Amino acid sequence: MGLAEVGRRTIPLLLIGAGLALAFRVGFFNIGAEGQLLMGAVGGAYVALFLPPGPWTLPLMFLLGGGLGAVWSGLAAWLRVRFGANEILTTLMQNYLVYYLVVYLVAGPWKGQMVFGFLYTDRFPPEAQLPRLGDTLVHWPTLLLGIAAALGLQLLLFRTPLGFEWRILGENPEAARYLGLKGGRLILLAALLSGFLAGLAGVGEVAGIHLRLLEPAQISLGYGFTAILVAWLARGRPLWALLTAPLLGLILAGGDALKLALSMPFRVVDVVAGLLLLSLIGAEALSQRRLVWRR
Repeated sequence: MGLAEVGRRTIPLLLIGAGLALAFRVGFFNIGAEGQLLMGAVGGAYVALFLPPGPWTLPLMFLLGGGLGAVWSGLAAWLRVRFGANEILTTLMQNYLVYYLVVYLVAGPWKGQMVFGFLYTDRFPPEAQLPRLGDTLVHWPTLLLGIAAALGLQLLLFRTPLGFEWRILGENPEAARYLGLKGGRLILLAALLSGFLAGLAGVGEVAGIHLRLLEPAQISLGYGFTAILVAWLARGRPLWALLTAPLLGLILAGGDALKLALSMPFRVVDVVAGLLLLSLIGAEALSQRRLVWRR
């Protein structure tokens, strides 16, 4: 395990975690980042495989991939605002819909011509491949996007009138209604930004690492779910994702090392992440109680 492997895992966690930190702060509990990541991968793959290559290919991949992620997240937000649907359930179900969409594409109309029995598309052309740092899998343009997203969302949330409205809505919805804030619009905007960043992460995975669209389990190692912990640790501050994303990236990379060195199952990482989350929840609950020692 090296820093390059930690960096590779950090990139999608940073992008998704920063967006989720914003969404959670506003009160939109987006559990569908995994599906939004896959939607971004689909959008990026479409541009790479079916549009003429050129210098516009990578920017267009990010725009379409991020846009599809935003639309997928925005749909859940619209269902909540319009019909009162619980976004935890809707975004969770959306993950399964996109999962089977990707499986259908790589096994059917988008399956590569020379891949025989494998389920993936043809390799992306050079114009659709992100540059990397040396011989590593760290695709630095997406890393820069993640850093910029964390900084930008932090400024937006704490230095603008829009961010002030977001914080009021998240901390006290009743006060937001009393002040006449348009809660539905604010939730929808936060959901769109969150989904857009998850879509960018999906483009980064297929254009920077795999260089083709594959089965969902090979595109993402549960980054959308692990990023929930990244956002939780960030405590509603997107900037803190710059610290929490590498921490979870280290845990994921450590899972690979354990699997190779000790023949342990990779899912031991899920156990560690779950224990970390339970510890945080327990610590928060205890911090709200006053302990009195009596003799």
